[in-house]
Amino acid sequence: MFKVIIKDTYDEVSKEAFKVMKAVLDEKKDAVLGLATGSTPIGLYQEMIKDHKENGTSYKDVITFNLDEYVGIPQDHRESYYTFMHKELFDYIDCPEDHIHVPYGAGEDPEADAAAYEAEIKKYQVDIQLLGIGSDGHIAFNEPGTPFDSETHVAQLAQSTIDDNCRFFDNDPSQVPTKAVTQGIATIMRAKKILLVATGANKADAVYGMLKAEKSTDCTASALQDHEDVVVILDKAAAAKVN
Repeated sequence: MFKVIIKDTYDEVSKEAFKVMKAVLDEKKDAVLGLATGSTPIGLYQEMIKDHKENGTSYKDVITFNLDEYVGIPQDHRESYYTFMHKELFDYIDCPEDHIHVPYGAGEDPEADAAAYEAEIKKYQVDIQLLGIGSDGHIAFNEPGTPFDSETHVAQLAQSTIDDNCRFFDNDPSQVPTKAVTQGIATIMRAKKILLVATGANKADAVYGMLKAEKSTDCTASALQDHEDVVVILDKAAAAKVN
């Protein structure tokens, strides 16, 4: 079931997303958080850091699981999602390093690493899973055509995703990884609550596909139609086709 909230600006979207995240943390000090990368959640992470510094909200008992990681670049690469999460969040809160889980994409056998990650996340119940949405309707790196029963796996990235990520790699498509270890749709759907944030006109079609179109692997986010608790926070541009 979707609860859709529409705000005017990115800053307002981020603050609203933080309210949802904070409610989970207030209810459960040892919450299991599913986290995401990309430009969209940075504002939310800044709100979490501010709250931690100003109000003392602690993450020392929190467990985190990230959605995905590129295959073929080391963890310390400037554009790895491991680096991103530390730069944008973990370096500024008190979540212990051994409570932080980011898929490993630099090993010799990514498929085995994906299976190991799935086995680890199955030991827990994710209390809230943060998601963005790709311009083609993908969640995590579950590109169009990914089966809804998929678990953590190695995904081949669509050209549109590679194009979208070029800006992080000096606008050079040849630098962008073409594969990623990603939580599958079934993995994501096991979370108790899902928080999906989307901003910008380039996400409007994907948001429509998720909320209003018939459920289809053509828009993997449409799988969320079957989840009982999904909060969707949009700016007006992303919500343009569902108003």
